[in-house]
Amino acid sequence: MPARHHEALIRHSPSLLVVLDSRLNSRALSAAWRERLDAGTAAAEVLSAADLFDLDGSPGLARRLTAATRDGTPFVDADAGVRLREGVVPCRLSGWRAEISSGGPMVVVSATDVSDHAAAASQLAELQSQHRIILDAAGEGIYGLDPEGRVTFGNLAAEDILGWRTEKILGQKVHDVHHHSHANGAPYHVEDCPVYAALTDGEVHTVDDEVFWHANGTAIPVEYTSTPIIRDGKPDGAVVIFRNVTQRRELERQRAEAFAEIRALKEQLEQERDYLRDEINVRLNYGEIIGESKALKRTLAQIEAVARTPANVLVLGESGVGKEMIARAIHLQGDRAGKPLVKVNCASIPKDLFESEFFGHIKGAFTGAHRDRTGRLQLAHGGTLFLDEVGEIPLSLQSKLLRALQEREFERVGDDRTVKVDVRVVAATNRNLEDEVAAGRFREDLYYRLSVFPIEVPPLRERVDDIGPLAKHFLETTCKDLGREPPKMTRRHLEILQAHTWPGNIRELRNVIERAVISSPGAKLRLESVLTDSAASASPVSASAQAGESEFLTEEEFRALEKANLVAALEHANWKVWGEGGAAELLGIKPSTLTYRMKNFGIDKA
Repeated sequence: MPARHHEALIRHSPSLLVVLDSRLNSRALSAAWRERLDAGTAAAEVLSAADLFDLDGSPGLARRLTAATRDGTPFVDADAGVRLREGVVPCRLSGWRAEISSGGPMVVVSATDVSDHAAAASQLAELQSQHRIILDAAGEGIYGLDPEGRVTFGNLAAEDILGWRTEKILGQKVHDVHHHSHANGAPYHVEDCPVYAALTDGEVHTVDDEVFWHANGTAIPVEYTSTPIIRDGKPDGAVVIFRNVTQRRELERQRAEAFAEIRALKEQLEQERDYLRDEINVRLNYGEIIGESKALKRTLAQIEAVARTPANVLVLGESGVGKEMIARAIHLQGDRAGKPLVKVNCASIPKDLFESEFFGHIKGAFTGAHRDRTGRLQLAHGGTLFLDEVGEIPLSLQSKLLRALQEREFERVGDDRTVKVDVRVVAATNRNLEDEVAAGRFREDLYYRLSVFPIEVPPLRERVDDIGPLAKHFLETTCKDLGREPPKMTRRHLEILQAHTWPGNIRELRNVIERAVISSPGAKLRLESVLTDSAASASPVSASAQAGESEFLTEEEFRALEKANLVAALEHANWKVWGEGGAAELLGIKPSTLTYRMKNFGIDKA
């Protein structure tokens, strides 16, 4: 075929074709190619390879073109940039030698525009990169499986947990890699593998008590979920998500051991408690605590049980029942008896001085701080801190006190140094702290910190058998202080004392005895005269009974009468307990005392 015919075929081709001579100049260029050139380049009759191709950005292209014309070496799908109107366009080039009689050896080059393909490939690569970032950001290990259970992908967490590099296990069956044996080394058969079960039944399988095997041969406790990939209604692979639960298993083991130890200690403590209850003979005078009633013996048994433990104690009871004596008994019976018992009456400390009183201050911390001061908390180091009327602590200070008790350290006012202390706290109150917590006046966390072991001290009216020993004790101590011989206490005196309700409890009894001694210059104790004004209205003993007649009330009748009197006062005050016109004011008693009695009698507004 004549050369002009070949050139015509090239020029009319819809593809990107060019014929280059041995000097790599164009001899023929397809119209499709020329139409995509910029105007200046398209007007030239002859174009060089450098005009058509980005030789600098296409390594090896010039060598391939030369080799094709000189040696006849063809090339296929070579990546190269073609200079077109829109710039350098990525193309795939194929070239081969053609013998044309009139012009010598020529090379025919075919170019395929792959710019759309390159953009798609770039987008695909970007998408794959994003997916890889997401996978590697996950804290759990993730494996992808094909329908045969072979690994198709894995993330960094899977490599960190199991030590297997993903590229080394791609295409391998995941069960053979890390799930081949049970924790005890027994073979784990493929047909029993929950990971593979998702590939067959299309169900999600979750397991929390198995192991995967690390690359170093150790067993890693894991929990995992195998979720099938459904395509056209059938399983077409699975995604396995797993996490290392070694630390959690260790914590569970430690917790189980701790619970077992607690159970053993609890059983031991119960045995010791039962032994103490059986063997101990509670004395009438427990240190400064005097009495023989069953109610008091229960309280003494509680003291015995808690005294030698480090537990904080909350002593509850009405005003005047002897809560400080209970605290002193706990201290003296405990391991800290040789250390100080530091008492703090929280109700007597001015609000502005609470922090300094508790924690101390350094010189210059505030106006009037002329020298360093050691706080009560530091004074009690190694011993016991008794917080009387703990319900009076300002709410703003309760958080700092809680931190000091929890962390066993604090900072003095104005100081940046931390003071470490070891104190046991015994707190006391006649308030209902649970009500204070509910009202927002007392921190709940501090309440639970203080009330590890609550002890409720019974009021004197529930300790009728203790009134006699207590009265005799107060009589002897008062007369000793006054340098007098104690007058004789008769059965009649005891009956009068036992008939009284004692709203002021032991404190009131002591005051009555002291007044009686002072009012009795002779050998006869004049008790009736000092008790008349304060207690005549409260005493259920009738005048005829005082005169020696046989009329009297039983304990049950007396308590029923007292309950009815409280209900009458409450109804008269429209069930208002506190404040002006309240039932407490009508009865002439403290609101806390009335609240306590209502609780004991089970009185509640219907």
